[in-house]
Amino acid sequence: MKENGPIKMLSRLKYFLLIIILPVFFSCHEEEHRQIPVRDFFKTPDKSFFKISPDGKYLSYLKPYKERQNLFILSLADGKERMATSFTDNSVRDYTWTFNNQLIFSQDVNEMDEFKMYALDVNTLQTRTLLTQSKTRIKLLSRNRLNPAEVTIIMNKRNPATFDVYRLNTKNNELTLYINNPGNITDWYPDNNGKILLAKASDGVDETILYRANEQAPFKPIIKNNFKNKVDPVAFTAAGKTFYALSNVNRDKTALVEINANTGREEKFIYATDKADILDVSYSRNKHRLEYVGWEDAWPHKHCLNAEMDSIYKNLKRKLNKGAIRFVDRDTAETKFVITTYTDRNPGTSYLYEKATDKLTQLSNLNTSLKPEELCAMKPVSFKASDGMLINGYLTLPLGSKQKDLPVVVLPHDGPWNRNNWGYSAEVQFLANRGYAVFQINYRGSTGYGKAFMSAGFKQIGGKIQSDIYDGVQWLIKEEIADPKKIAIMGARFGGFSALYGMSFHPEVYNCAVVQYGLINFFNYLKDVPPFFKPRLQMTYEMVGNPETDANMFRAISPVFHTDKIKGPVLMFQGAKDPRANISELNQFVRALQKNNVTVKYVLKDNERQFFKSEHNRMDMYSEIEKFLNNHMKVKQ
Repeated sequence: MKENGPIKMLSRLKYFLLIIILPVFFSCHEEEHRQIPVRDFFKTPDKSFFKISPDGKYLSYLKPYKERQNLFILSLADGKERMATSFTDNSVRDYTWTFNNQLIFSQDVNEMDEFKMYALDVNTLQTRTLLTQSKTRIKLLSRNRLNPAEVTIIMNKRNPATFDVYRLNTKNNELTLYINNPGNITDWYPDNNGKILLAKASDGVDETILYRANEQAPFKPIIKNNFKNKVDPVAFTAAGKTFYALSNVNRDKTALVEINANTGREEKFIYATDKADILDVSYSRNKHRLEYVGWEDAWPHKHCLNAEMDSIYKNLKRKLNKGAIRFVDRDTAETKFVITTYTDRNPGTSYLYEKATDKLTQLSNLNTSLKPEELCAMKPVSFKASDGMLINGYLTLPLGSKQKDLPVVVLPHDGPWNRNNWGYSAEVQFLANRGYAVFQINYRGSTGYGKAFMSAGFKQIGGKIQSDIYDGVQWLIKEEIADPKKIAIMGARFGGFSALYGMSFHPEVYNCAVVQYGLINFFNYLKDVPPFFKPRLQMTYEMVGNPETDANMFRAISPVFHTDKIKGPVLMFQGAKDPRANISELNQFVRALQKNNVTVKYVLKDNERQFFKSEHNRMDMYSEIEKFLNNHMKVKQ
């Protein structure tokens, strides 16, 4: 049957429209990107924290078992994996090999406010309890090459305000007091054999490096500086008369230097860069030599200090093609290395490198659920603050061709004496995958950029630090990257304070705020410091402010006093066992916001401390964040 004229014309019109619409449809389809499940970002890694036994025969790592992190051991001789622990109540939190090829590890039992340390026999997989301490902090300081069954720990058992040094025999559980802290020692520095000949003391403002020639001699002061100038010992030189240290004395950027142990004088300058502080130093305790230094300006960098390490590093860079490399662990002979490589779109891949055969074996991807091509590039950016200071940071844009007029989540870092780094961040990638541009600002006071930049943030927690964040957002708007009607602010601890500050004093800028373990009252935050923090309290007063002399400033900036200024929606998360949080005050703060008709969701987890370590709680938190941002990142009126 022949088509008549009108029908034929209509058919041709449909065909013409189809030709036009199909490319548009497929173009739109190509712009859509897979929404990666929350779990894939925040699940516990399949395998993590790889370490190698001193004899080079075993690899150990943490692996989930019934939702708890447990120790596993891999024999390098036959490739067999054994589960070394099977805890279902509390995860293994930290562990190390002793020099007699045994393992010791610890648990933090939240519900009992208890710390436990165990010894594990690698051959029999038998576990023994070494220590159980309530309301006490314990930290492993060093292993002992001369007495392989012995480790050195610090513990505030005798006095909550000070950490004494103990020797712990992992065979017979014998605990011996090694050095009694007179009350002002904040750091201890063991030498290659576990002896402590260097220490750092603080009166709260000035720091003093102390030295003793042997374990029977008394400590004597050799260097004294105001806390703005620092000297951090790294290791003694082979001769033992001098030591390597990171120092910014008489310079802005921290450098690697060599210091005379008797006089405290700097004898040799070794390495520095005018771009950033040297923050990482590798020293071979077996070969008694420096290997490399590391720093970060916009990107991470390494510089090797001897030919052998330079050859190994360049060889690994060639083999791994791209990404930053971390040397994680090595055997005593330094023939086998555990290394990790990472990028902004790769959370980390671990390898075993065997120097003798130049063999590189992949051990694990930190997160096998993620594909780099589905993640987003973290790009260094910089802008001028309103007073002309150059501020650096990172901008992560969601995938797609749209680079302008984007919804933004501003992510101030914790600290404030800390910084954002280039590399993979589950939080950043999660937000970018949901379509948000993520803006991280290394405001003045951030570390790594030198003494002057860090000092510029002193007593500016509610001043120029917050101005830098505000100026950064205005820069994003001016560059037409941000949709000015779709901006959220989100942070943890000091970052949470910054989020609440932004909602209080710049309500016209932000749609909403997400606060993780937030700081709401600087008076109580400094009044309720743990006892062991008190030696650093005067220094904190100099950097942050004194509750007595700076009371007006604290009252002017602490969110607890400004609930009437907050108008936009707030989502808050808090662990009930966080030692730095005043839960009663937080509850009152939330009630005051609700009374003022502010939309607030407050999630309090009974079994968590400062950060949510439970995988289940992490999933809940980021699922809530996703829903909250979806609901409130609509165009402001």
